[in-house]
Amino acid sequence: MEYLSTRDKTLRRSAAQAITMGLSRDGGLFTPVSFPSLSALEVETLRGMSYPHRAAYIMGKFLEQFRPEELEEFARRAYGPEKFDGPAAAPLRQIDHNTWCLELWHGPTSAFKDMALQMLPQLLSASLRLTGEKKTACILVATSGDTGKAAMEGFAGVEQTKILVFYPENGVSEIQKLQMVTQEGDNVGVCAVKGNFDDAQNGVKRIFSDESMRETLAQRGFFLSSANSINWGRILPQVVYYISAYCDLLNTKAIKLGQPVNFCVPTGNFGNILACYYAKRMGLPVGKLICASNCNDVLTDFIRTGVYDRNRPFHTTMSPSMDILISSNLERLLFDMSGGKDELVREYMDQLAQAGRYEISPGIKKRMQEVFYGGFCSEEETASTIAMMYRYGHLIDPHTAVAAKVLTDYRHETGDKTPAIFVSTASPYKFCDSVLSSIGEAPVENSVDRIGQMAGITGVAAPVRLAALKGKVPRFGDVTEKEGMEEKVLQFLK
Repeated sequence: MEYLSTRDKTLRRSAAQAITMGLSRDGGLFTPVSFPSLSALEVETLRGMSYPHRAAYIMGKFLEQFRPEELEEFARRAYGPEKFDGPAAAPLRQIDHNTWCLELWHGPTSAFKDMALQMLPQLLSASLRLTGEKKTACILVATSGDTGKAAMEGFAGVEQTKILVFYPENGVSEIQKLQMVTQEGDNVGVCAVKGNFDDAQNGVKRIFSDESMRETLAQRGFFLSSANSINWGRILPQVVYYISAYCDLLNTKAIKLGQPVNFCVPTGNFGNILACYYAKRMGLPVGKLICASNCNDVLTDFIRTGVYDRNRPFHTTMSPSMDILISSNLERLLFDMSGGKDELVREYMDQLAQAGRYEISPGIKKRMQEVFYGGFCSEEETASTIAMMYRYGHLIDPHTAVAAKVLTDYRHETGDKTPAIFVSTASPYKFCDSVLSSIGEAPVENSVDRIGQMAGITGVAAPVRLAALKGKVPRFGDVTEKEGMEEKVLQFLK
């Protein structure tokens, strides 16, 4: 299968080339030329498979260059017991008779990014071999909190790679920051950016588009690639857990084969919910896709009005991984819903870059609203949802709370009684201060000590790797202005 750029569909690459490059040189995102079908018989077969087998089977539909046994081995390494705390990898927890929570944080960094970033390094290494690339890949990452640690954990020690992570200086939780700045590995680097996530993300995109920078790095024996969700190798493994969740509902007899299920996804950069949309495009019986935002509600307004406008106040919230005003993966959705009109996508992206806004055509808006619902959750509502869920025996993080609240709002507004899954993207122990405050407890001063405090109060065991942060000494302390990111890359790749 070939992959084409959302901004120039004549530019086509193999899967290995798309994964290696990360971002198309014209600034577009690689997307498959078509979507393979997933039949009811195949879903029935997938029911009886383990998560690694499901992953290898589904990804194999998109990765024809890769041998099936190779993908099987990758999946065993990515989702095995040495990485994940249970064989399900992405377990479902029932909330009530018609609602389930898909927990995606049982991997090594306690965030949903592990589901893709334990797989991406293996796909990239194999792609380097397939393309005959001899230079070292420099993985540039902009993170709103979880991607950075998960990417470093995945790429640490991987041959022919180096990884440099940029994060907003005051835009991640203390636990997220500590996870990143204590990361081990000779091929990793971390730098804070004075600004928000959009500043970091724009800086990375700027570096990717800088031809002189690419030439300089090539002379040094490096080329740029990405572990952000702009890389197809990040999106594809995420498609798997939506199909897997549907199979798990079938196995518990909660639904019948072919019965639709709604998914509510807490969303910032739009990659996670896009993966669910792609599962639907393959034929998975997905009903409504409910896009849940915090008070940075640019996506809510876009889905409701068809106008994307980032010219609005930026809010720092207790759900920092969603504190985003430029949702990069929306470009892939626009490309698909426009019928592959790359010239239209270019026009929208140019308007976004120049004026900070664009308005989609009535036809695209209609198609989008048939599939998506947009809602948002305030800080007060996030805290009250955490408290409410805790009273009913469920300890959740702020991002998960946003999804739970928006799903409730959607049901009240529409009366839709379709079985629904809301997505839990992080362990509550990554946000102890917010969770403790929400359930009426005063957090202790030290961020790592809050892990033990919360475990003692709630009786819920903390993830082992988060508890192990106590006493770890930071390795990295660099901070840069957003204009200085290029220089940090050059220093890292001397």
